[in-house]
Amino acid sequence: MSGAATQRAAPTRREDLLARLAQGGTWDLVVVGGGATGLGVALDAAARGFQVVLLESHDFAKGTSSRATKLVHGGVRYLAQGNVALVREALHERTRLLHNAPHLAQPLPFVMPSYKVWEKPFYGAGLKVYDALAGSAGLGATEFLSRRETLDCLPTARQDGLRGGVKYWDGQFDDARLALTLARTAATRGALLVNYCEVTGLLHSEGKLIGVSCRDTETGREQTVRARCVVNATGVWVDQLRQQDAQALGRSSRPMVAPSQGVHAVVDREFLPASHALMVPKTADGRVLFGVPWLGKLILGTTDTPRGDLPREPRPFREELDFILSEAARYLVRAPRREDIRSLWVGLRPLVRPDGDEAEQTKAISREHTVLVSRSGMVTVTGGKWTTYRAMAEDVLEKCFSAGLLPRVAAGVTADLRLVGAPPPGATTTSLSAAPGVHLYGTEAGEVESLPGAERHLGGGLTAAMVRFAARHEYARTVEDVLARRHLLLFLDAAQAASLAAEVGALLQEETGTDPKLAEFRELAASYLRMPT
Repeated sequence: MSGAATQRAAPTRREDLLARLAQGGTWDLVVVGGGATGLGVALDAAARGFQVVLLESHDFAKGTSSRATKLVHGGVRYLAQGNVALVREALHERTRLLHNAPHLAQPLPFVMPSYKVWEKPFYGAGLKVYDALAGSAGLGATEFLSRRETLDCLPTARQDGLRGGVKYWDGQFDDARLALTLARTAATRGALLVNYCEVTGLLHSEGKLIGVSCRDTETGREQTVRARCVVNATGVWVDQLRQQDAQALGRSSRPMVAPSQGVHAVVDREFLPASHALMVPKTADGRVLFGVPWLGKLILGTTDTPRGDLPREPRPFREELDFILSEAARYLVRAPRREDIRSLWVGLRPLVRPDGDEAEQTKAISREHTVLVSRSGMVTVTGGKWTTYRAMAEDVLEKCFSAGLLPRVAAGVTADLRLVGAPPPGATTTSLSAAPGVHLYGTEAGEVESLPGAERHLGGGLTAAMVRFAARHEYARTVEDVLARRHLLLFLDAAQAASLAAEVGALLQEETGTDPKLAEFRELAASYLRMPT
């Protein structure tokens, strides 16, 4: 099988998707959840020739998968925890991702400024080990920087007491568009993916899981979908399906997820006008702080706070925002203030609950993923991180094979599978540090620009043609879909996103004939500008 996604991504007319879902029959695999993990499983299974349907209750990557720190990394702090196996796997998966989607994932240099005499040699030695674990998959050698070289890389770093720094390489990516690209690539391999289609129940027969019931949230229409295997890939919400499955068999299910909240504040690039990212390995409370240039802005984060509830739109706690701003003030000459924040957003991490002490701090919980098969045959996967989505998908399929739910098919089919829009190897790509634009579409940029409205610039790099492309080829149904996950403006500048909502809504309604949910989006955008009190 060719390593390139040679088929053109299909149109995504909702009527056609729902008609195909209603045809009946038995699928090989139903994937519940359209985040990074579920989309990875759908692509891997479809690439191996299985008949796959993926159902997502909201939009693809609506939850955690569009709220990452935008880093493709091996995990420097996991190395400090001694988790060498996880770091080695992530470093190699990092290289695969950068190769398979170079328009959406690229190398990025990081600098750790040193203000204490021991920091540069200590962290530098650890990063040399990081390089060694990467081996031939490394992106660049770790360098020890002088004071002047550190300031050249981080021109607005605080100069008082600065002794130098350490430069190392990792990667960054566009998480929401990568998720969408996984969905569209899976579709080229025959998978059916339907967003806004909620799984409302599980179908059992003689103690075995044989499918799901679902509801189109736009029309309310309900139907059943039968499958040989069901994968629960709903992220922080996996315990809800696990409990339903257990109750159907007269049993109970112990929660396996300990949610952790990560907060990100986005400010203008003037606070750190550089092509290098700032990395503070140990803040005042032991957490890591990043300052990452991304799509013309600067992301500051992240926190790691336990959270018991599971809201679809989590908001930051006051102490989390105070922590980010106060730590940034320790390292930047001009510290951002609350009024400088362009967008404030939160992601919930599905950390796997450790056995025994359930009160353990989430920052100490392993980021490794877990795959479980229930008595009924439901396969649940959670934990992990974006960088290892592909390896996680392979593990899920291996569990399906081992449990006898699917016939075994050789692995490795996605290792070199270039995703939709990926330019040829060696082609020049625009940096993800640049403002958003048509470059994010890769080889599909020409197709986007051929649509009506290519010269009609709405603002923030968005054109009317991009909105039409989102409706016709990218599953977009609402204003939020376009401005949060097809173009990402909500995460960059919530006020500007709100100002474009009416025009985007009118174009969407023209394309789809459905309610673009303009009022809901305006309320959401306002919440991304609301500071916790």
